[in-house]
Amino acid sequence: MTDISPFRVVQRSASYWRVTFDSPPINLVTFETFAALGDLLDRMDADDDLKVVVFDSADPDFFLAHFDLVPPEQPYTGPTWLDVAARMARSRVITIASVRGRARGVGNEFLLACDMRFASRERAVLGQPEVGAGITPGGGAPERLPLLVGRGRALEIIAGADDFDAETAERYGWINRALPDAELDAHVDRIATRIASFDRRPLAEVKALVNRSTLPSESDLKAGQDTFRASLAWPEAHARISQLLQRGMQQRNDVEYRLGDHIAER
Repeated sequence: MTDISPFRVVQRSASYWRVTFDSPPINLVTFETFAALGDLLDRMDADDDLKVVVFDSADPDFFLAHFDLVPPEQPYTGPTWLDVAARMARSRVITIASVRGRARGVGNEFLLACDMRFASRERAVLGQPEVGAGITPGGGAPERLPLLVGRGRALEIIAGADDFDAETAERYGWINRALPDAELDAHVDRIATRIASFDRRPLAEVKALVNRSTLPSESDLKAGQDTFRASLAWPEAHARISQLLQRGMQQRNDVEYRLGDHIAER
């Protein structure tokens, strides 16, 4: 086992790795997360035996909560989230998300960047809360979600800024399957082990072929990122984010557990 903050990597076999997010108190996504994922992708791309990587969380309540809205003290110069997401999509390795807990904002956009998504029926919560915080999503949700769920449902998810359970996400086509929590680990392990048993060349080729008709354009993704960055300077964004932080957002409390409810309160 190799430790890489903010996650741990366990090599189940030469062809199958398990990556577990573990960044208390609630698995916030930070710039350091992007940098660590960039390093992980370097390792994935350099390994000729690797075929499948499963991402999960050590915290059953939070898969990846959302982006850390407190500005960093030092300017960040590493890879952006869009760089990481694009590399994940182009990688020859199949990526699978096994979701327990909350995956909101860029946490959900991480799921969208994975090749497959399986979620706990009882414990998974997905959402894009940005509009409720006065900003726009910038990590691919407006571009990737419509390709999965359609235009109307994508607008429901993003403009409504609410929380969604796993059964609804499955019905919308947002995730592959919602499974009973007790069955999630075995199901994901079975499909990952099965994929890892196949030859790497056909796996890589079929992923590349599927990518041709299912990935948004780089220009559309960049437009979303640029709008997100501009929205961070909007006065209404400053007011809403400050209010949410004062009420306890980014701490392990009811605001984060029920962010879909709290974000609509003024």
